[in-house]
Amino acid sequence: MSAAFRLEMRRSRSLILWLAIIALAYGTFLAVFYPVFRDNYKLVDQYLSLFPKELMTAFGMEGSLADPGVFFSTYIGGMLWPILAAIAGIGMATRPSAGDLDRGFLELALSTPLSRVRYMAAAIGGQIVGMAVLAAATVAGIYAAGRIVAAPFDLVGFGLAGAVAWAFGCAIAAVGTLLSVATLNRGLSAGATAGVLIAMYLAAAIARIQPDLAWLGDLSAFRYFQATPIIDEGRFPWGDFSVFGVVAVAAWALSLWTFRRRDLAA
Repeated sequence: MSAAFRLEMRRSRSLILWLAIIALAYGTFLAVFYPVFRDNYKLVDQYLSLFPKELMTAFGMEGSLADPGVFFSTYIGGMLWPILAAIAGIGMATRPSAGDLDRGFLELALSTPLSRVRYMAAAIGGQIVGMAVLAAATVAGIYAAGRIVAAPFDLVGFGLAGAVAWAFGCAIAAVGTLLSVATLNRGLSAGATAGVLIAMYLAAAIARIQPDLAWLGDLSAFRYFQATPIIDEGRFPWGDFSVFGVVAVAAWALSLWTFRRRDLAA
C-alpha cells in the first residue's frame, strides 16, 4: 500500500502544488491589504452599507471586515476555500476510478497483487494528505503575511479554522469518490459533485435572507463551515467538524465497499 500511496501522491502533486501557490498568493495579497480595512474600517463599513443588506448577507459579509474572524470567513471561507477544495477534491476523487478506467490505467494497476481495496484506500489517503497540505498553505499565506504587516491574526484561531476547512474539503472529496466509483464516469461524477456544491451554496444564501426558508441552511455544507466564531471566540465547532467527518468517513467507506464489488466493464 505504501508504494500505491506514494504513486498517488506523485500523481496529485502538480494539482496540489499549483492550488497551494494560488492559496499562498491570494492569502498574502489579502493580508497585505488588511491594515487598510483595519485603519479605515468606518469608511469601509460606510461604503459596504451602500449595498443591499440582503446581498451582503447572501455572501456571508456580516460584521466589520476589520474583525479578523469576519475577514477570514468572508475572503477565505466564503470565497477562496470552497473553490480550491472543490477543484482539489473533485480532481483527486474522480481520477483513481473513473479517470483511470477511461485511460486504461486501472486494469494495469489491478493486474498486480494490489487489491481493489488497497488501491482505493491509497487514493483516499492521498486525498486526505493533499487536502491537508492545501488547507495548511491557505492558512499559512494569510497568517504569515499578516504578521509582517502587524495584523492581529491569531495562529491558533486560524489553525482551528484551517482544520474545519480541511474537514470540509475531505467531505467534498469523499462524496466525489463515491459518485465516481458508482458511475465510473468522470465527467458525470465531477459535474454532479460540483452541482451539489452550487446548490448548497445557493441554499445557504437563501436561508440567510429568507427567515421562513432558514431550514434550507441545515441542508447546506456551508452552514457548518463558519470561521468567524472560531477565530474571534476561540471556540472550536466540534459538532460542525463531526458532521464533515461523518460524511467523509461514510462516503469513503461506502466507496471502498462499492469499488470492491463493482463490475468495471459496466
